[in-house]
Amino acid sequence: MGEKIRLDRYLAEMGKGSRSQIRQAAKKGRIQVNGQTEKQADRKVDPESDQVCMDGRPVSYQKLEYFMLYKPQNVVSATEDSRYRTVVDLLEGENRRDLFPVGRLDRDTEGLLLLTNDGELAHQLLSPRRHVDKTYFARITGQLPADARQQMAAGMTLPDQTILQPARLRILAEDEVLLTIQEGKFHQVKRMFEALGCRVDYLKRLSMGSLVLDETLKPGEYRRLTDEELNMLKECGRKENH
Repeated sequence: MGEKIRLDRYLAEMGKGSRSQIRQAAKKGRIQVNGQTEKQADRKVDPESDQVCMDGRPVSYQKLEYFMLYKPQNVVSATEDSRYRTVVDLLEGENRRDLFPVGRLDRDTEGLLLLTNDGELAHQLLSPRRHVDKTYFARITGQLPADARQQMAAGMTLPDQTILQPARLRILAEDEVLLTIQEGKFHQVKRMFEALGCRVDYLKRLSMGSLVLDETLKPGEYRRLTDEELNMLKECGRKENH
């Protein structure tokens, strides 16, 4: 037996409409619980043992959910914000109130962001002890020093004395680079290049651990993780480098 929740919450969290829409559907006899029509939307159901159907179709309850989002620019990595649209707002079709972004991308940074309600996995992926790689593509202005790769590989100390873990720099062109880091300090990528005399004009996260941004997604689009992606990501979260 699991924890019981209201029928309208169950169906709303599974994306079947707002609670008021679900109450109307119940009154019209469109919802069944264990084969019986249920017109009381505030009835408590057990997601683990009760069978819920809407319009004759079974609706299974997914307790933990995982979404890959292509975060666009000018959207903030938060669950709510008084000034800007949030990444959770982009998942408005999902109707779940408990989703949150795993880590943060700056407002003007785009690319891969994981949204979930799995707090344990989020903690594992963000833990400094797990050394989970995060790879970014950056377009920069300025001349990198000849030893930029070595400086980053050794672990930089920023002008404000922030000490960074070693990072991997790959130079693609004079103004394009790939950077892989294992932490996520405030504006870290931009500050690293500023310390080397360059400015980041464009920044996009391509991957986090084993999870790689789906190239078919456009900015603002999202999809659920596949079982394979999720299993590999959980494996990343379990690993601990010493």
